[in-house]
Amino acid sequence: MDVQTLRAEAFKALHERDGAFVMANPWDAGSARLLASLGFEALATTSAGLAFSLGRPDAEGALSLDETLQNAGVIVNATPLPVAADLENGFGDTPQHCADAILRAAEIGLVGGSIEDASGIAEAPIYDFELSVARVREAVRAARSLPFPFTLCARAENLLHGRVDLNDTIARLQAYADAGADVLYAPGLRTAEQVRKVVEAVAPKPLNVLMGMAGVALSVAELEELGVKRISVGSSLARAALGGLQRAALEIRDQGTFTYGEQALPFDELNDLFRR
Repeated sequence: MDVQTLRAEAFKALHERDGAFVMANPWDAGSARLLASLGFEALATTSAGLAFSLGRPDAEGALSLDETLQNAGVIVNATPLPVAADLENGFGDTPQHCADAILRAAEIGLVGGSIEDASGIAEAPIYDFELSVARVREAVRAARSLPFPFTLCARAENLLHGRVDLNDTIARLQAYADAGADVLYAPGLRTAEQVRKVVEAVAPKPLNVLMGMAGVALSVAELEELGVKRISVGSSLARAALGGLQRAALEIRDQGTFTYGEQALPFDELNDLFRR
């Protein structure tokens, strides 16, 4: 098998084995290599992490598919781990946009990716139901045309856009599962009861749950007990890094001290990691 097929098979196997796994979200080659060195078994890109690193807002059309895939390619080449991509809404409204995004993702070495039903339009943030299902169906068709098992994740974005309608979210996820999506994902689930309800509704398909949100304290063990298969952390690692930068800079500005250096990773440790 070629390298991409080996990575794809390894990624597929993570979704089929017992228990849950955490898929960490780097935003560049350095963060990818650091996470790989800590034992994570798979990585996924983060649109927000990339946008913030470029000084842009997320979820407002500030990133192009070309920029997203360029960043994803850097992350793919940084480690031997399987990498999935946050492909946002396919960077276009039509089902064909979604299919094209999947095929282009595969071309640069990705072995998985997500398509969401958020439109990027403030006045109508979620695509209507039938169009959303058609978009997933076409993304599935593209994924199945590939010579390796590309893991397609379908995302229902209601909860991130002020539409706190769990019933509609579940109906969308079930329709996306019926359309052939391999993994279902409703970012914004915050309670054990919500998670359990969605796990049961989409079974036997695996559910991805987003963690790293303020005010949500569910652990890996608790999520596993609820039946969650895959856990990702979205932009939270990038935000944690930027939070550390802000705190260090504020210490310099406001106190004139530099104690933040005590918490920084040692220069030699990072140099050794990136030398390998």
